[in-house]
Amino acid sequence: MKRYLVRMVILSLAFSVLVGLGSISFAQEEIIPAEYYNLSDYEELTGEKVTEFNEAPMLAKLVEQGKLPPVEERLPKNPLVVTPYEEVGQYGGTWRRAWTGLADQWGPNKICHEHMLMFDQNGTTVLPGVAESWEVSEDAKVYTFTIREGIKWSDGVPLTTDDVMFWYEDVIMNEELTPTVPTWLCAGGKPCEVEKVDTYTFKVKFAQPKPLFPIEICKLGGYAFFLPKHYGKQFHPKYTDPETIEKIVKEEGYDFWHQLFATKVSESNSWLQNSELPVLFPWKAVSSPTAITMNLERNPYYWKIDPAGNQLPYIDRIAQALVEEREMITMKAVAGEIDMQVRHISFPDYTLLMENRDKGGYRVLQWKQAVGADVMICLNQNVKDPVLRELFEDKKFRQALSIALNREEINELVYLGLGEPRQCSLISGVAFYDPEWEKKWAEYDPEKANQLLDELELTHRDREGYRSRPDGKTLALTITFPSGIFGAWSDVLEMVKKYWEDVGVKVAIVPVDRSLYQVKCDSGDLEIGIWNFDRNAAVLADPGRILGWTTDGPWAPLYALWYTSGGKSGEEPKGDIRKLYEIWDQVQVTVDEAQREELFKEIINLHKENIWMIGTVGELPQPVVVKNNVRNVPDEVVWDDSLRTPKNSRPEQFFFKK
Repeated sequence: MKRYLVRMVILSLAFSVLVGLGSISFAQEEIIPAEYYNLSDYEELTGEKVTEFNEAPMLAKLVEQGKLPPVEERLPKNPLVVTPYEEVGQYGGTWRRAWTGLADQWGPNKICHEHMLMFDQNGTTVLPGVAESWEVSEDAKVYTFTIREGIKWSDGVPLTTDDVMFWYEDVIMNEELTPTVPTWLCAGGKPCEVEKVDTYTFKVKFAQPKPLFPIEICKLGGYAFFLPKHYGKQFHPKYTDPETIEKIVKEEGYDFWHQLFATKVSESNSWLQNSELPVLFPWKAVSSPTAITMNLERNPYYWKIDPAGNQLPYIDRIAQALVEEREMITMKAVAGEIDMQVRHISFPDYTLLMENRDKGGYRVLQWKQAVGADVMICLNQNVKDPVLRELFEDKKFRQALSIALNREEINELVYLGLGEPRQCSLISGVAFYDPEWEKKWAEYDPEKANQLLDELELTHRDREGYRSRPDGKTLALTITFPSGIFGAWSDVLEMVKKYWEDVGVKVAIVPVDRSLYQVKCDSGDLEIGIWNFDRNAAVLADPGRILGWTTDGPWAPLYALWYTSGGKSGEEPKGDIRKLYEIWDQVQVTVDEAQREELFKEIINLHKENIWMIGTVGELPQPVVVKNNVRNVPDEVVWDDSLRTPKNSRPEQFFFKK
């Protein structure tokens, strides 16, 4: 067994990332400084002993009143130490931010959610979380996790492996609550087995090697491994009389018990809908998500401290103002009504935000977007029009459309020259970055584009100068994109339309509502779809863009559905796309990191040749609005969904400078 006792697992990509390599090794030879430390490891590393613990004044008052136990009793035996970005902070204050309501759950979720294991800021290292240590069998089939002894839910009840078994046996393995076991809990076509060892230790067993399991845990968006049994069992028929539950179901306006349970306990946004649900987060909900301002308040049992022994978080409360439109968040920032916000602050807002810094009393940070292309153009390989499908499947056609784009001009006119003209490829500085892929079929060459289209026998043109399809119809393409998501997209697409029409391909641009867009993506009904090529920071943990199963970037949605459904739905892939899936199957079970690295490079090479996704401009800065008195917000953070940004900036250590 390999044992991981401290703040991190050193991934070999932690050292190779700067040179563009990328593999994952679960070997740890020494204690290395990181953002997170188990207290025992912090003391060993620094030689400094934490002899006493401190707490926020609002909690100290409750202790004096006998409403809370002392802070020493509320913390786990081995709390997690968070290294402040600038300095040990000060307690107090309300963090003002904004959201668009419960559908915008990932705003507060990405500030608060905690997992067994966590990524570091850049996604190169696995750090301890709720689990203070873990072990991995040599064949990567068995994982043994040790929960922090004494860690408690926000209502003061200890977290134990009984909560783990409740989550696994009564939620994951209950078909009414979980009709399909999530893929991250499966290997070899079978769900994992979870076994309780003792009060704080449990094992996860897989039917075949699953060496990527730790990083899959880190990038999860919802609850994983634990739910509060002491609270949740009141809504579960295994533990509570069905008649009693049925009465609650009717009172709450549901049809079935599992709907009630999901809303109250197990959905990723349950803690926002149900303020009574105990959590492990730095803050907990104390008001309704439909309120004009939804309030979160510090969790008195939060299990992290700073190096001075101060219980985190520093900030007492979060006030989330409800707005109807994303654009209103920018206006609130300009008016000085936002203390720190990254969600819904987008690049098109940059100039306005910079011009109003003094008036609003804020600064604008530039985090690094792990986005290889702000506009990723996806020619649907499953397009239903048979003539278009034949064209889309021909890499020469995709190559022609790619080099017809003047990316330098797009960057200057739309992105103020702040981005990088590039192909739809992984960004520089992350695992598996490939400079050749970045430039492959990305140079502006309309003459060559015309030549390639001519070679496809698309030489006949109509009176307007547009090429004809093999069936005699005008070669006309429809680009569909979700409106109101990312402001620069419509401007970029107007330029794409011009460039493609310059080489004889007629283009229509159709904005649709995001929900309708997603339906069309999932069903394979789009000709060409648009999203950004994100999730670059930890691609082995989240390869959905590269493999095509994240369908809001629909370059092969029905092939991906076939793969993810085990051949039960979708269309069976062929050619190089079939090879992608076959190689990925090998990557997932390969324990040897060098072999795994070589296999994944084969996937990269297939993309370099085929250009299934056409890039435009990427590596843009991500604007972050921070009030001048808010401190410990890192100047440099990799912004990526897989890293749960801004969670990787450690919001629990933000504070207001007095």
